[in-house]
Amino acid sequence: MNLTINGETQSSSAETLGALVEQLGMKSDRVAIELNREIVPRDQWPKTALQEGDRLEIVHFVGGGLT
Repeated sequence: MNLTINGETQSSSAETLGALVEQLGMKSDRVAIELNREIVPRDQWPKTALQEGDRLEIVHFVGGGLT
């Protein structure tokens, strides 16, 4: 199916948000996801189904700073 992720159309075989995060190789504890303008709580990802044309914004948190 085709999804729009952070403004770019991508093809994915993932059926749920949880599977998509795995497919993208992201660490789930460092990601926030908005699906069709609604933030989805992390505990809901495994049971949140994806559908053709869904729009996602995925924010990946990165640590860092001055040493």
